Amino acid sequence: MTELRLAAFAGHRRVRLPLGAVTVFAGDSGSGKTSAVRAYEALARLGGGARVADVFPDPLSCVPERARPDAQRRRGFRIGCTADGPEGPVRLDVAVQAEPELRIVGERLSADGLVLLETALRDPGRRTVQAAWHTGGSAPVTRAPLPDDRLGTALLPLRVAGKTDGQRQVLAAAEQMVVALRSVFVCDPQPEWMGAPVPLGSGRLLGGCDNLADVLGRTREECARRHGQLVAALDAGCAGQVVDLRAEPLPDGTVRALLDRGDGTGTELARLGYGELRYVALALVLLTGPGVLDLDTAGEVPSAMQALTLLCDNLDRGLDPRQRTGLLRLAVRMADRGHIRCVGTVSDPSWAARTHGVTVVHLGT
Repeated sequence: MTELRLAAFAGHRRVRLPLGAVTVFAGDSGSGKTSAVRAYEALARLGGGARVADVFPDPLSCVPERARPDAQRRRGFRIGCTADGPEGPVRLDVAVQAEPELRIVGERLSADGLVLLETALRDPGRRTVQAAWHTGGSAPVTRAPLPDDRLGTALLPLRVAGKTDGQRQVLAAAEQMVVALRSVFVCDPQPEWMGAPVPLGSGRLLGGCDNLADVLGRTREECARRHGQLVAALDAGCAGQVVDLRAEPLPDGTVRALLDRGDGTGTELARLGYGELRYVALALVLLTGPGVLDLDTAGEVPSAMQALTLLCDNLDRGLDPRQRTGLLRLAVRMADRGHIRCVGTVSDPSWAARTHGVTVVHLGT
């Protein structure tokens, strides 16, 4: 993902936000940092096939404050993004009607100036939009109705046969966009829940990281090299020496996470500070792979080739200067290896701007 566009969303109008391998949105309270992350998450969920009602449970909060309804009493919002890849930059723009009924009323997928998919609401009485996608050959465009509660781009592989060069171009662009959107892990570590023992489960890390102990046993066994890098990061960012991080099974069938201090004792995660716990969780996400995180990635692309994106509002919340700088440097290092991308928000951009490889986007200026 190389750009996020907020044409009309919450407090944003005609805003284009560039996205690098590691990007932080910065600005004062009320500048729109959280709403920018919210728009990114919404696009990611729509790209994964979620219904618009599930993505926007409170759609009126996304409508610009002074937006006036049209003659049919309709109001809404518009967001979009650009995904780069083998097909070059592919643009997606989505218009959502918030009232009187929540629905996707317009969508455009384009590449190199060519519109590959376009939808529009023709009959408000029907729960469909009229879609037209590029075909090429004797019939340059194919027209058909699509549901108004899902992203048309995500539905194209079910509707396009891929028999002509034009159809194959549409499918390739749609796949590039959907893969980029689905490879997003929204993470907001909740330290108040992370220290408690948890039942053994799927071994997939949840967005709140409250099941971190369940994941540790798996990551420790599957990749010793990355686990060693995680331990090194914790030794640098936590108080006191850390020589290992391990999961300990308990008699009741649960498991707890312990920091090994190297002196024969283990420190339960519950004893760590708020910032230390967030640091542990975010470092684990940066050093793991899509198979360990609780997200539904595109099965068509091997995990080793997917550029996962960590999306985190208030990235620096609770972190001291050493921890936040170390975390960003870790993100840059992993991004350089093609392992992960990172988008977060911070209140003070001065320290982030001093970290090489970080794109700082100032909002509200």
